Amino acid sequence: MNGALLLNSSKVYAHFASTVAKRHCRSIATPSSVQLSLSHSKSHRISINSCSCAASGDSVQARQMASDDANDTRIAAISSAIRVIPDFPKPGILFHDITTLLLDTKAFKDTIDLFVERYRDKNISVVAGIEARGFIFGPPIALAIGAKFVPMRKPKKLPGEVISEEYSLEYGKDVMEMHVGAVEAGERALIVDDLIATGGTLCAAIRLLGKRVGVHVVECACVVELPELKGRDRLGDKPLFVLVN
Repeated sequence: MNGALLLNSSKVYAHFASTVAKRHCRSIATPSSVQLSLSHSKSHRISINSCSCAASGDSVQARQMASDDANDTRIAAISSAIRVIPDFPKPGILFHDITTLLLDTKAFKDTIDLFVERYRDKNISVVAGIEARGFIFGPPIALAIGAKFVPMRKPKKLPGEVISEEYSLEYGKDVMEMHVGAVEAGERALIVDDLIATGGTLCAAIRLLGKRVGVHVVECACVVELPELKGRDRLGDKPLFVLVN
């Protein structure tokens, strides 16, 4: 994996700053849930027009942050290892760069350990990682808790038959895909990404796994949250666990 992939600006999670103290950022159209029966075609797609992404079968649960545990010194070290770059990829954007976290072997290990400690006893059979940085954190978590790893990819990246979910962005639409048969109805899944901003990609992953396939999405997990964007509020009844904000 090269730096260009890690810093792919198509998936920049950042927020705009109107003043030093107050930051503003983009918003995206909220996707609605539209059910589509699967056919035998090679690609199954669905269009979304609004943003609710709550999947059925879950009760409202408390949403937690590891940073609430002031006694865990690992959290501060992880937070300090993440570099914030102003005006990238364009003026007014603060880019949260997790590549510096990956250079710190202890902080990187502590990041994985914190997730593993939370999920090892939750009977999770699927860890779904969102392209691209979810591919960094998802596989070691999956291996440690004895779950399979399923990549949630951008269009035309997977070679086999796929099921797709279209979702709205500020500048248009994007599509998330996974292989047909990678997961089964009734499995318990954890969705992993590096950062939650507006919550659009997590919503798409929840719909794809939960509403389209019938997987039980246990929780979403991210290293970083930008709370002023209120992305967790758009996840419906799905709990979100983050390490730092």
